[in-house]
Amino acid sequence: MTVNIVVAALVTAALAAGCGGTTASRTATGAAAGAAAGAAIGSASADAGKGALIGGAAGALGGYAYDQHEKEKERKEREERERYRQ
Repeated sequence: MTVNIVVAALVTAALAAGCGGTTASRTATGAAAGAAAGAAIGSASADAGKGALIGGAAGALGGYAYDQHEKEKERKEREERERYRQ
């Protein structure tokens, strides 16, 4: 039962991390998803608060990293389009 909760929380966190279009929204979404996943995992060890705190921090970092990756990808696509226009 606990393993199912952990897997469901991790899948939900991974899916939600890509939501949003700005740095703030992607970071916040990652933090919220990470906190939810961390709380679920932490509840298995009877410390949901600590799990939520750690998960929130990890989720925020993950959301920010994803945002930066997406921005770099968009920049490269823009440069590629510009090259073809010239």
